[in-house]
Amino acid sequence: WPLATIEFVEAASRSGRADAARPALERLEVATSASGTRWGDAIAARSRALLSDGDEAESRYRDAIDRLATTALRLDLARTHLVYGEWLRRVRRNVDAREQLRIAHGLFGDFGMEGFAERARVELRATGEHARSRSVESRNQLTPQEAQVAQLVAQGATNNDIAVQLFITPRTVEYHLHKVFRKVGVKSRTQLARYVLESKAR
Repeated sequence: WPLATIEFVEAASRSGRADAARPALERLEVATSASGTRWGDAIAARSRALLSDGDEAESRYRDAIDRLATTALRLDLARTHLVYGEWLRRVRRNVDAREQLRIAHGLFGDFGMEGFAERARVELRATGEHARSRSVESRNQLTPQEAQVAQLVAQGATNNDIAVQLFITPRTVEYHLHKVFRKVGVKSRTQLARYVLESKAR
């Protein structure tokens, strides 16, 4: 359930329903604190930032980025750069916003996350900068969780390792991994790791 809670907090914050998000955030912070992982701490910081203003929001966004930068979870890093960039644009810091949004746009494009890449591109355009749309075949697009699993496999993580980091069961990891193999056309973890590395190099 923590993954659904993360999405709920972001959706509620974007729709101006911060009061509805706060109880969910408190539950999320309890769960991530118990996990004792950098990912958990980073996600809690990002979620808290979404419901904060001013210096507190900025500090928490930066904390989340610093923590995620040391992990293999590039998709969560990209999402954090995106929401930080969106926040910076809303407070009229367009130059700073562009820096964050460029990073997000590039990372999402690397993993074929066209929906998120387009969101970053639209935000960039709102700051006065134009980023090229990167087309990908929709049938090959990985979901956010599939992309996270692929990244962790490329880093050498076992299914049990991935389950712990993402708060899901090893069986769910196997389910996502099967779909990843089919979508990207590989048959082994070694081939998937090579695919991820080549995607980043493109």
